[in-house]
Amino acid sequence: MEKKNLILLICTVLSFFTVFAVNAVMVVVPSIASEFHMSNIVQNWIIIIFLLVVAVLSIPAGQISGKFGLKKVTILSIILFIIISIVTVMVKSSWQFLACRFILGISLSFINVTSMAMVVSAFAPEERGKALGINITGVYIGLSLSPVLGGILNYNLGWRSVVLFGVPFLFVILALLLTKIDDEWITFENVPLDIKGYFAYGIGMVLFMYGFTILNTLSGVILTVLGIIILIVFGVIELKQTHPSFDVRFFKNRKFLSSNFASLSAYLATFAVTTILNYHLQYIKGFDSQSAGMILLVAPLCQVVLAPIAGRLSDKFVPQILAAIGMALGTISLFLFSFLGSETPLEFLIVSMIIYGIGFGLFSPPNTNVIMSSVPPKDTSVASAAVATMRTVGQAMSMGILTLVFAFVMGDVPIVEQYYPLLISSCQMTCLVCVVLCIASVFASLVGMKSSSTLHK
Repeated sequence: MEKKNLILLICTVLSFFTVFAVNAVMVVVPSIASEFHMSNIVQNWIIIIFLLVVAVLSIPAGQISGKFGLKKVTILSIILFIIISIVTVMVKSSWQFLACRFILGISLSFINVTSMAMVVSAFAPEERGKALGINITGVYIGLSLSPVLGGILNYNLGWRSVVLFGVPFLFVILALLLTKIDDEWITFENVPLDIKGYFAYGIGMVLFMYGFTILNTLSGVILTVLGIIILIVFGVIELKQTHPSFDVRFFKNRKFLSSNFASLSAYLATFAVTTILNYHLQYIKGFDSQSAGMILLVAPLCQVVLAPIAGRLSDKFVPQILAAIGMALGTISLFLFSFLGSETPLEFLIVSMIIYGIGFGLFSPPNTNVIMSSVPPKDTSVASAAVATMRTVGQAMSMGILTLVFAFVMGDVPIVEQYYPLLISSCQMTCLVCVVLCIASVFASLVGMKSSSTLHK
């Protein structure tokens, strides 16, 4: 196999397991919550804490991986992933489980950045859209199979089998990286690490994200505002740095700015959907995790089919138009999801999921291609960090919106039958909020198309 194709295969498999680590566990959250006696708010943090860590570390991961080598950082991250997966199955309390999710987030924050950066580095600009489309297909295959595999494994073997599922495959990937890939892709070898920037970004992001999830309280408002202020300070610090951890000047490029904002809005709008549908199927409709996982296969299966097609189309046509069409379909699907209730026919849910899957499958590869092609080749790891950051910040805030609505509507209670009407109302309200965010993503995609900025190939 040609080396660049082997790199693409390795990175696509890694993309699969980074998604699996989030989405398969998402399906078995009710089982974990039951074993550790978690409330509705705490069980949402199984997903949020992982995403929060990834969001905080994605920016420094871009510079660190560029300085020490993409391959070397990937290898160390895979080793950490394997170790913490084994430790997770031995925990005895909810807080120990959440601590393991925190450490797993550290590992995957680097893998998210390095895997995409390696693909971009290995392929010429004229092949990049196709390669990214295939790489993102790994994400969508993960989205497709995670609910099914997670549900089946949980139903037959328990949630611990879900946590350990990726370990044997990652050993194989580790062996391939050590024996078959000799490139290191060091782009920031003589660049000092931006420690001051890391701390400002990390503290600001943690305060903002945590405050956002408790925005219904005074302390939540204070923390959110304080986080925003520190993030603004981070931007000022980066402008003064000779070698910033993230060059905020990239945002002067209108295509880079608008496509990142479109990505943020898209993930804000859509990520909580899987949790909402999972809760609807397992709590409201009474399906077991295996059956729920099979139904949840519908949307990501559409994404798997469309991602490589959309990637190739983005090399030939204006990618922003494809992205805008995708998010317009996403808007329609979220509006339909807002009608889900105890009497909603399963057929209605499936049709809505198909529209959702087609929409997001059309959006992500073209939008990613615009972002990655808007910076010079030497800055691909930084652009990759931007992609990972927008995705994970959007995902974490999407879960934050759901958690916030839970706090307002339900309070901090276990999800049991007497609270099901409030659960339905909470999910419907969240979907309506996300409709607005989908519309914002459509407009952001179209704004970038009108930019006169030139792409750096």
